[in-house]
Amino acid sequence: MPTDNYAVCRNGYYSPLKFQGNKKHHAGNVATNRNIAISPNTISTKKQNVKKHLFILIAIFLLALTACQPSDAFTAEEREFILSGSVDEPFRVLQITNQEDSIRLRALSVNIRNYENDSVFQHFIKRLKSTLHATGGVGIAASQVGIKRNVFLFMRIELPEEPIVVAINPRIIATPDTTICFRNDGCLSIPRIRGNSTRYPWIEVEYFNLKGEKITEKLIGYNRPNNFTNIIFQHEYDHTKGVWFIDRLCEITENL
Repeated sequence: MPTDNYAVCRNGYYSPLKFQGNKKHHAGNVATNRNIAISPNTISTKKQNVKKHLFILIAIFLLALTACQPSDAFTAEEREFILSGSVDEPFRVLQITNQEDSIRLRALSVNIRNYENDSVFQHFIKRLKSTLHATGGVGIAASQVGIKRNVFLFMRIELPEEPIVVAINPRIIATPDTTICFRNDGCLSIPRIRGNSTRYPWIEVEYFNLKGEKITEKLIGYNRPNNFTNIIFQHEYDHTKGVWFIDRLCEITENL
């Protein structure tokens, strides 16, 4: 299309205006005068063609740009699913023992946007918290209930009241060169299995809170019972990438 567009501009609109008026052509000793007349209707038509092609190029550019942007809060189908229960009604947690669930748990999550004033997103977070409380877990990712968004909850085990924190569009921005073998890891989506997983002893992270504020902090510690928030964050972050703790085993799993 760029080549065609250039040809239209050169031959159909811009170039002819340069030659408007008199011009002498010399062929030996013979000189000829040529007047080039351009109809206003022709110019108008060419302008419209140029505008049309320019509009198409802009539309293609905007479409490509949109495809690279993170997703809006939820699709219509996801909204219906989220609102199908009250904020106190837990979601069903997907299980790897179910083939369809297993496929969904392996899918990559995408970033979320335009959530700050979205009532459905607030409803979703409340239901996700209800799900976490009902299961007795210390963390849960949106993907574990079928919503493929980069959102998860994690408990601040190291703080007195053990508050639950919402991590939106999280990133791990720094890790050490060494790893540890965290004992007795488990997952709400992997029933009756415990195992030791390879983790970092500390991580530096970025995420957004419910107000859209960016939080940057360093999480340290990997010891039970009250100093492994760092591990919880890594575990839930893995879920956004379709990774399970059994993918990181450093010892044989233990069947309960």
